[in-house]
Amino acid sequence: MSAESRLGRFISNIHIAVTLFFRAPPEPGRRPAWPPHGKLALGALVAIVIVGGAALVLDARSVAGARALPRAMIWTFQYITDLGLSGWFLIPTAMLLLAVAAADTASLPAFSRRVLTATSIRIGFIFMAVAVPGLFVTILKRLVGRARPFVAGEDTWTSQFLVWRPDYSSFPSGHATTAFAAAIAIGALWPRLRPVMWIYAVIIALSRVIITAHHPSDVIAGAIAGTIGALLVRNWYASRRLGFAVATGGMVFKLPGPSSSRIKAVAQRLVSA
Repeated sequence: MSAESRLGRFISNIHIAVTLFFRAPPEPGRRPAWPPHGKLALGALVAIVIVGGAALVLDARSVAGARALPRAMIWTFQYITDLGLSGWFLIPTAMLLLAVAAADTASLPAFSRRVLTATSIRIGFIFMAVAVPGLFVTILKRLVGRARPFVAGEDTWTSQFLVWRPDYSSFPSGHATTAFAAAIAIGALWPRLRPVMWIYAVIIALSRVIITAHHPSDVIAGAIAGTIGALLVRNWYASRRLGFAVATGGMVFKLPGPSSSRIKAVAQRLVSA
């Protein structure tokens, strides 16, 4: 295949992927079940109370207490906290998606192409589940403009609205958003990894307070945003039968995907081609 045809196929594959993501649900009447409006409102109120309560009761005390922790512990968590950067998830998944788009050619057997398509849908889900809430929080934290710990001395309530500065981008925590979104996304695809991912998410959230990069209320708000955002992306995929589907009662379930042995077989075929 010529370089020009490969480029055309690559662009076509990307276009197909975008079209799939934005396609209309095949069964418009079958949507993921959400709690009644009253329960949603109550849940939102509880979340506000939790975040507000943390701001009132925990922020000043915990941030001040974090400074009294052993230096070795703080130093250790300064390295651990970088594992909460969204790039750890977005860059590898984006590169994998581009690699699949480049590898999926018309000369491949239909079976191999189906495996690549199913794999790219799941990789794309992880990318979107982390990227969507991450983008929302990135914009929100700049709009709120809350000062990070000790930027305004002992005052934990200082804000400069609409100021796009790193030292005034404390609320919500982007690392906590990424960690909890990744925990939901990866746990949805591979349930056995849920305990590991939840431990990871909690450690990342704690690290932001231990190194005094965030207040506890920032971290709690980020965890809520990441969780809800990832679930919304999952429901979007489910309503379009992309990796997930919706049962008659509105429950979302994971569709069977290609096994690791089949993915390995396709990868070996591509390498040897």
